[in-house]
Amino acid sequence: MLQLLGLSPHAEAVYRATLRHPDHGVAALLEDTGLSEREVRAALDELAALTLLKPSDQFNGRLRPVSPEVGLAALLASAQAELASHQARVETTRAEIAAIAAEHRGARAFDGATRLEGLDAVRVRLEELQRITEFECLSLNPGGAHRPDARNAATPLNEQALERGVVIRAVCRDSFRNDPDTLAYARWLIEHGGQMRTVPTVPIQMIIVDRRVAILPLDPAEPRAGALEVHSPGVVAALCALFEQTWEAGSPVGEQTPADDNGCTPMERTLLGMIAGGDTDEAAARKLGISLRTVRRMMAHLMERLEAASRFQAGVNATKRGWL
Repeated sequence: MLQLLGLSPHAEAVYRATLRHPDHGVAALLEDTGLSEREVRAALDELAALTLLKPSDQFNGRLRPVSPEVGLAALLASAQAELASHQARVETTRAEIAAIAAEHRGARAFDGATRLEGLDAVRVRLEELQRITEFECLSLNPGGAHRPDARNAATPLNEQALERGVVIRAVCRDSFRNDPDTLAYARWLIEHGGQMRTVPTVPIQMIIVDRRVAILPLDPAEPRAGALEVHSPGVVAALCALFEQTWEAGSPVGEQTPADDNGCTPMERTLLGMIAGGDTDEAAARKLGISLRTVRRMMAHLMERLEAASRFQAGVNATKRGWL
């Protein structure tokens, strides 16, 4: 109990015994404490060094206990002073860390944005942001599926954030519903209070933290090149609006993607729009995150339903029937 004041358990036991029986010598203290003679003598030396025992004026060669109100209070005051000194060093170190971080950010910052060069820099910054997120983390994920290594790295931080009450909402592509790893991550996220929806195509890779910081790719075609950390309130507000628009169009994971009144799923409508806009099957497959074979099978089915002999005619008929 008194270890905070520098007393070992043996010294505390001997001190308590001497307070109860100030006239007891070493032999009696052995019986009082159940310690060995060596342990008692070591404890007496320790107590004398801490000024909890002083030479007795009544019994020559013996030590008397100093009252707790004097001896222990002095040790407590010393411990408090040491703790205050340690806290001051901690605060000084905290200030130095903040200064180093500010200098590091300043070296990369320009016009309300910070350039994060390379994948490692992006991951380090995302870890920092995730630890200080206060209430919300939003993300658009147009890229590949959630691989186990990436999921394992993100799970502890996401779990900590969710435990703090942070709202996590993520949007992925509909094609992710066919990926076991992504479905496993989605189930874990939902079970822990997060939310995930899917849409046929996601406009851009993006993460928004507390509606004040946004992370965007430097080059959407090359995610490993790095990212741009944006702080501009106007830009972040526009990106939040984009997220909310995409979120509203999405279907919650765990539910069937709804078909419209014409029997078209969101992915089928999106595919028709792409083909009508001039995209090739290859381009549509890439944007939808599905195979070329799947695109062609879907398109053949749509052409049959639209009674179209060509992709061009399918686009015309879809427009006439109000499918687009």
